Amino acid sequence: MKIIKQLTGILVIALMMGACTSVRVATDYDRKVDFGKYKTFAFYKPGIDKADISDLDKKRILRSIQYELTARGYQLSENPDILVSIFTTEVDRVSVYNNMGWGWGWYRSPFWGGYGYNNVSTQTEGSLYIDLIDAGAKELVWQGKGTGHLITNGDITKKEERIHEFVKEILAKFPPMATSVAVR
Repeated sequence: MKIIKQLTGILVIALMMGACTSVRVATDYDRKVDFGKYKTFAFYKPGIDKADISDLDKKRILRSIQYELTARGYQLSENPDILVSIFTTEVDRVSVYNNMGWGWGWYRSPFWGGYGYNNVSTQTEGSLYIDLIDAGAKELVWQGKGTGHLITNGDITKKEERIHEFVKEILAKFPPMATSVAVR
């Protein structure tokens, strides 16, 4: 019985740690666009300036985006094919766990007793949006969104790693795979 309880505890901890490290990604794009024509990029300063995060975090995000795009063969340019913009959102998630158990004792009857407590926790969940805009048409052609937990307990190295993880997971979906479906 002790072994089962220990294994259950280890499994719960592993699942919680896995949930904290994952980034949920969603993307959307214009299916009429030929993404193969894009070779160069630049950052869209007016959009980036509106992001409601510190300038240090903006720099971290932009460095990660630049790293990921250049690793895919795109070049930073003053005359870009696509413009990159970002914005962020943040939500506090509140979880309430009602832990109730029963056992032998003198609670309300001579044979049964009970114990219980509520556990309330709050975690910050953030979303990073990366927008890619056709520089010539000035139209959004691709958007990626990564959502996950942001807490890094004040450790700058962990914060930089977490930001890079967000960017890498989002941009893993860019460019979208070519489809054979005709779009009207």
